Amino acid sequence: MKNTLLAVPASHPSLAAELMLRRKGIDYERIDLVAPLHKPIVRAIGFPDSTVPALVLDRRRLQGSRNIARALDVLVPEPSLFPPDPARRAEVERAELWGDLVLQPAARRLAWAALKRDHSTISTFLEGARLGIPNELAARTAAPVVWLAARGNRANDRSARRDLAALPKLLESVDALVERGVVGGHEPNAADFQLATSVRLLMTLEDLREPIARHSAGWLAAKVVPDFPGQLPPVFPREWLSVR
Repeated sequence: MKNTLLAVPASHPSLAAELMLRRKGIDYERIDLVAPLHKPIVRAIGFPDSTVPALVLDRRRLQGSRNIARALDVLVPEPSLFPPDPARRAEVERAELWGDLVLQPAARRLAWAALKRDHSTISTFLEGARLGIPNELAARTAAPVVWLAARGNRANDRSARRDLAALPKLLESVDALVERGVVGGHEPNAADFQLATSVRLLMTLEDLREPIARHSAGWLAAKVVPDFPGQLPPVFPREWLSVR
């Protein structure tokens, strides 16, 4: 069975996995699924959990960008996704874990909360998607998908206000990692892909794009992920926005 990546269009962890596959020069086929309908499909295919990215790699089934990063390094050691020095590797792994558990879900909630308010540009998030149906049809029937995905991720106005209030500190944390050289170096590591894809998703929101671009986090996102589908017009009340 060929290497196959199951993803969701504009999914930041799915893109992290795809960028790491490209970094390793591994051939793969990407299949896009519709969120949140991907969950039963992924399980039906034989994966233990319902999340993406889900990767069939060398006949192994792997889920989650952190698991995928480690498996890729075993299969193709160079270029490495982790520094050889144990102390430096520990720093990268801590940043990667924080990005997975804290930054990634916040970015996801904000994106779905924004789309729930205005999904008129959802077709832009489907650019390059491989859904098996015309992307135009997927965009026209997106309203219930957005509602279900927002509900499944507990993305609503209340969560958006909370995440927007927390966003400056999240960005400052990424800025600090850039300044310490944990991420943003000449050779991208696993934490680069983990953090940059989440920040890049946030930058699809016009409410946040320019303020984030002024941060080192924005520089990192543009460096590691120059192309990311999607563009959302301003949707949040100005008084909710704390990133300047």
